[in-house]
Amino acid sequence: MNGLAESLGEVESLQELAKDTPHELLICPPATLLFQMSEAVKGTQIATGGQDCHTKESGANTGDLSAEMISDAGGKYVIVGHSERRTYYGEKSALIQAKAEAALRGGLVPIVCVGETLAEREKGLALDIVLDQVKGSIPKSAGTFVVAYEPVWAIGTGLVPTVEDITEIHDAIRAEIGAGIRILYGGSVKPANAKEILSIKNVNGALVGGASLKAKDFAGIANAL
Repeated sequence: MNGLAESLGEVESLQELAKDTPHELLICPPATLLFQMSEAVKGTQIATGGQDCHTKESGANTGDLSAEMISDAGGKYVIVGHSERRTYYGEKSALIQAKAEAALRGGLVPIVCVGETLAEREKGLALDIVLDQVKGSIPKSAGTFVVAYEPVWAIGTGLVPTVEDITEIHDAIRAEIGAGIRILYGGSVKPANAKEILSIKNVNGALVGGASLKAKDFAGIANAL
């Protein structure tokens, strides 16, 4: 829940700062900016998407957005199952899977988020929790999707799992979902640690939080590669 119309200037800066990177960049702004931002990045390597979607195409669901609405506003992706949705709104994997299915129906690529809390990790349950979430949240229908591993305890805290921790989880996710599907890492990714994290096997990109709010930081992550 960040960004006003004045934030669109950051997108222009990002285009300039990251113009030499060959990597695909994605911004999922608040819904109020999605159309304007989608128009602003046309013809560039930057795509846009939504932060969440409803399971239905339309109906009496005041305040919600359908995948079709996100697509209509120019979005290509949508995040589902973000840890904040799981934690603060009590969303379970079955609902997240339904949202991922809705995303495919609406022509979007769902980014399915999974991750354990600190308490779960300290109990030695991280791998079990994450794999259960993967199995219960990824779409059953054929279509392109992305998985994002974001340990809840590392989001916005400055804490980052060790290379070994990230490797273990990403390798396990890869074994579960097979080849050809991107697995992103999210959790306190910054320009200073991006190169190390994104060089880990089976880490195919980053889901960036706070560092995505400023073009300089976001471009720094892309250019670190």
